Amino acid sequence: MVVYQTSDLTAASFSVALFGLAATTVLLLMGAAWVGQKWRIPVALCAIAALIGIGSVYEAREAWLAGQGVPVVYHYVGWSISMPLQVIALFFLARTAGTLTAGLFWRLTVVSALMVFVRYLGEAQFMHPTLAFLIGLVFWLYLLGEFYFGRMDDVVRASTGDHLRRGYFWLRLIVTIGWAIYPLGNFLTAFAGMVDDGSLSVAYNVADILNRMAFGIAVLATAFLVTEESARA
Repeated sequence: MVVYQTSDLTAASFSVALFGLAATTVLLLMGAAWVGQKWRIPVALCAIAALIGIGSVYEAREAWLAGQGVPVVYHYVGWSISMPLQVIALFFLARTAGTLTAGLFWRLTVVSALMVFVRYLGEAQFMHPTLAFLIGLVFWLYLLGEFYFGRMDDVVRASTGDHLRRGYFWLRLIVTIGWAIYPLGNFLTAFAGMVDDGSLSVAYNVADILNRMAFGIAVLATAFLVTEESARA
């Protein structure tokens, strides 16, 4: 039986992320009943992303407790599903304000999945680390370009509700600032020769508070406020 050590900050960070993601999942699943029908898809997608996070964080915590190390695959398995789900949730959130094409949906889905997959190939040494880092960075910048300057931004700007525009602003900011930790971690391991002694896992777990939990709660808050605003109109 693995025993927790009081000074094991890495294990503690895994537990904080695990319990936080569990609470977020329950809140989002409950919250799907509080919002209008067109908002249930983005809220449900965020709930699934948080649920996936629970599984990946639990497995990573067990690996850490067993051997004081977390193979890179434990991080990327969860990201490969949850990050595309969050991108799709942002797509459906913007779609509540206007028409978005199926082509844009598939581009966002494929690019977000490839962004994670290519980074994994580089860190796992299946691909040249420099090339993988650069390709992953290009994919991330493409997503940001769509969010800031593409059709999604146009649709949200044209909407009449302040709550939607404000919610989209903060969600887009999370994808910009919060997600920056992933290419940064990729850079440190691929180019700076950093070996994860637990500190990188702590950083990823702390980032989960913003990137998975706060993202989902922001989607729910936006959906709830817009639904309430529509009911009063």
